[in-house]
Amino acid sequence: MAAKRNDTEVFINNKKYTLSGFESEEYLQKVAGYINSKISELKTLESYRNLDNEMKTVLLEINLADDYFKVKRRFDDSENDSDSKSSEIYQLKHEIMSLNSRLEKTNKEIEKLRENIVEEQKKNVRLETELNAERERRMTERSGKK
Repeated sequence: MAAKRNDTEVFINNKKYTLSGFESEEYLQKVAGYINSKISELKTLESYRNLDNEMKTVLLEINLADDYFKVKRRFDDSENDSDSKSSEIYQLKHEIMSLNSRLEKTNKEIEKLRENIVEEQKKNVRLETELNAERERRMTERSGKK
């Protein structure tokens, strides 16, 4: 479905104009309102009042272009900041994955060490049992020899 072209009557600097575009009427009124606010802002300057109409128009255009480039710079800075943050997030995710891998490996090593400890404890118990049995046997032998 093709977008519908809107013709909207607006007032700019107290003159009636018809703006046409594919944007909404509300948007076109907003554009006219912005231009009117810039004209009002310039009218507060003493030096502006003394200019001829052509210079007033040029000054208005310069102010509008200035606003545009300032907003564009902020947008570009924001976009660069966003790209930088995306890169940082990617690096941090990679680091997290690497650390998770190391943690998993370390946890497996800990589990093996725990198993070794249990085996060594069993071995200790067995050896202590054998040692006690041997001591008892020797004591029994000594008692029997006396």
